[in-house]
Amino acid sequence: MDTLIYQDNIYRTADPEISLIARLFPSIIVYVKSLYAMAKIGLIAKTSKFDDKQMHDSSLYVLRALEGVGVKIEITGVENLKSFDGPCVIVSNHMSTLETLVLAAIIVPFKRMTFVIKEEIARYPLFKYAMVAAKTITVGRKNPREDFKAVMESGSERLKMGISIVVFPQTTRYVDFDPQKFNTIGVKLAKKANVPVVPLALKTDAWTIGRYFKDLGKIDISKKVYFSFGEPLIIRGNGAEEHQTILNFIKQKLTLWEK
Repeated sequence: MDTLIYQDNIYRTADPEISLIARLFPSIIVYVKSLYAMAKIGLIAKTSKFDDKQMHDSSLYVLRALEGVGVKIEITGVENLKSFDGPCVIVSNHMSTLETLVLAAIIVPFKRMTFVIKEEIARYPLFKYAMVAAKTITVGRKNPREDFKAVMESGSERLKMGISIVVFPQTTRYVDFDPQKFNTIGVKLAKKANVPVVPLALKTDAWTIGRYFKDLGKIDISKKVYFSFGEPLIIRGNGAEEHQTILNFIKQKLTLWEK
């Protein structure tokens, strides 16, 4: 079975041979394979049982598609996911469509997981069935009070089931990280459910934001993709200190990756 192989808890894309077609049309190839993966798991979820393995395999298929056109990926800090039993809240910056599609390939080998996602994503044809089966939590982004209630209530239920939750506290995708747009909902959920928070810093602007349709920006193979998980945090008090630790972790990683 295909899976990510870590050396000393670090994954780096090998140097495969990239075909001429892949070099000429990286975006088309990645989009076709991503749509195929989304449609496939949606059909499976609609007609039969959808499980963590299918979620992982579909996500890994997209990750391999990216590598197949020349995108290099580096993953660090997975030992922090392995350092404790039970679920957690993973709090991450949000940069592109890429992380939504490939994070299951990284996390599922260590933790069951789901996402907090926008309602429109959960309405994509066929894919919506997979989102329901994966127990995603949807938010409308129009009524902050209702969104907060949905995350707190549904999130607590998922965590009690042993399912970790990936939260993107920014209101939308940003290439530049602005701490002022990074809310505390992940920390509050972790505190309510009494589970750890794991910071996640990522740099995924190799999948650019589209001008007319955000999900369909071009694939820029000159940019390397990074994921890094921080040490788990136990929320004490009101969570302000832990929230700042998350912000500092993300800022430090992004600064390092820009060098």
